[in-house]
Amino acid sequence: MDKDIIIQNLLEENRLLRAQVLEQSKIIESLKLEIRQLKTRKNSNNSSIPPSVDLSRKNKSLRTPSGKKPGGQPGHEGSTLKMVENPDEVHKLMPEFCNHCGKILTEIIPHFENKRQVVEIPPISPIYKEYQVFSKKCSCGHIQKSDYPDGVTNNIQYGASVEALLAYLSVYQYVPFKRLQEFLAHSFNLHLSQGSIANKLAVLEKKASEFYQLIKEQIENSKQVGSDETGVKINGNKSWIWVWQNSLFTFISASEGRGKATIDKLFPNGFSKSIINSDRWLAQLNTEAKGHQLCTSHLLRNLNFLIESEKTIWAEEMKTLLMKAIDTKREYLELVKYNPIAIEIENEMNKLLATPLDKSKVPKTLNLQKALTKHREFIFPFLYHAEVPPDNNGSERAIRNVKVKQKISGQFKTGQSAFCVLRSIIDTCIKNKIDVLEALNLIAKNPMPQVATE
Repeated sequence: MDKDIIIQNLLEENRLLRAQVLEQSKIIESLKLEIRQLKTRKNSNNSSIPPSVDLSRKNKSLRTPSGKKPGGQPGHEGSTLKMVENPDEVHKLMPEFCNHCGKILTEIIPHFENKRQVVEIPPISPIYKEYQVFSKKCSCGHIQKSDYPDGVTNNIQYGASVEALLAYLSVYQYVPFKRLQEFLAHSFNLHLSQGSIANKLAVLEKKASEFYQLIKEQIENSKQVGSDETGVKINGNKSWIWVWQNSLFTFISASEGRGKATIDKLFPNGFSKSIINSDRWLAQLNTEAKGHQLCTSHLLRNLNFLIESEKTIWAEEMKTLLMKAIDTKREYLELVKYNPIAIEIENEMNKLLATPLDKSKVPKTLNLQKALTKHREFIFPFLYHAEVPPDNNGSERAIRNVKVKQKISGQFKTGQSAFCVLRSIIDTCIKNKIDVLEALNLIAKNPMPQVATE
């Protein structure tokens, strides 16, 4: 073969190999980028994404180690089943004959040895109460007729205890209407349609309206309020459920919007006495209030994402500073204005916010720095007000109840208003250590409030 032809073939083969290597290098770089993106994908540890949608459930905790052993701590009251002093039934088990010799033992005085107790649930059946109205003729000639008790308005109806139980199981325990219908039939021989269940909850909602408004007033006038919102489907349409809460009260409301107009409609006077805990959603940040507190749990998740994705020292230092502030809050619960520790932390924060960052290398870190600079006065109010927590976890816990209800029962077709009202009362009872079912029974026993008409 001609020498020039051989050289030409080798050159062509070399060119093809180079092209192949170049293509493979591009594929390798693309795969590396994909791996980096997967490693830094947002999850519940570095964003507001709930843990339920994480690809991996091995989440890092934002908490610092307490040094305590796992499990119940010394002094913790356990929940071990205990015997009662006065049982409802006592069964005395006497030996009738001797297993050794066969002698009858009925005439011998017994000696107590030991006891055991068994807890049972008695058969449950509804009680039908009949109210009979009578009349008497007075000597003056007037015929006086007695009145039915308040709330007894129909020939046959369900009483307060049924309304309370429906609310307890549906709103508190998240039992869907169909399963609730089956439970009532099997356990109590009560045959309510799903429509009747919804109607009874609506009736209880109206009875609870006064207490609902009292909760709202307490929230409006409190020193600290946490706020959050979540999207829900109502009859196939996107809506929102909002929560405002503190350590003693929870107020939940449904709305068609997620903007500030919703807050202005519910709280037209704003929160002049309150510091509002929230994430960086502008609807809450633009609400008229005494002050605002950014949720540090959200900020820590944001910083975790930046540490993983852009590996910035700035994010690590800001995270360390936030954790220091949270530990300070935990150690010194009664922090006051001009506290030297708080002022030192603020000064460190101002230095970090003034640190130059390269947009070409850490664009996302720079964006967070700008956002925090804009809202710097909202980062550490919790260091100066004892009643203000560093996070908005209380609101997230309240919102989680809405998501759990939706996950179990699906979208709201009707009854979202009743759910919000009754869940507000239930959560408030829990916070104040009030028996939930007892409270619902007391509300159900109240007559329906009279609505003024023009």
